[in-house]
Amino acid sequence: MNQPSKTPHIPRNSAAKPKTKKKSRVELDQEARERKRLKKSRGHAAGSRTQVSNQKNKAAAEAKDPRIGSKVPVALVETKAKAKPQPKPRAEVKPRLSPEKELAKLENDERLDALLDRLDGRDTVNAEEQAYVDQMLDRIDVLMDQLGIELGDDKEEKQEDILKLLKSGNPNDIF
Repeated sequence: MNQPSKTPHIPRNSAAKPKTKKKSRVELDQEARERKRLKKSRGHAAGSRTQVSNQKNKAAAEAKDPRIGSKVPVALVETKAKAKPQPKPRAEVKPRLSPEKELAKLENDERLDALLDRLDGRDTVNAEEQAYVDQMLDRIDVLMDQLGIELGDDKEEKQEDILKLLKSGNPNDIF
């Protein structure tokens, strides 16, 4: 007969694994949900195929040399041609008006009329407006001299007309 060994007998299953407490059904369900959640996050994001190709296209576009395929003409031989001076743009020459037309235009100038009305009403005008009024009045004087128009005193003419009418003695001529 065999004699028993002096070492205590240890079952095989217990030697390999330490004893753990069995998990309840609730704990197992929670672990399963966690594994499922982690499994869902695996893989590529939606639309990743197109994004990858766009990144490849961008990388290819960046690596392309911008000088290749340029349409700008290149001078093969350097020539020192005199640079032609570009003609200066002429200021548009305003067609000269006849003195009669220019005088009529100045007499119908709305801005000048408005400023003269303000001056007659004892209003003040700024320096720019006063300079405009002076310039236009001077130009009107020059044009009137050219055309031979003289400013006469209307009061003297009216008085002479009234005196003539009174001397004639005809009361119907007055009114």
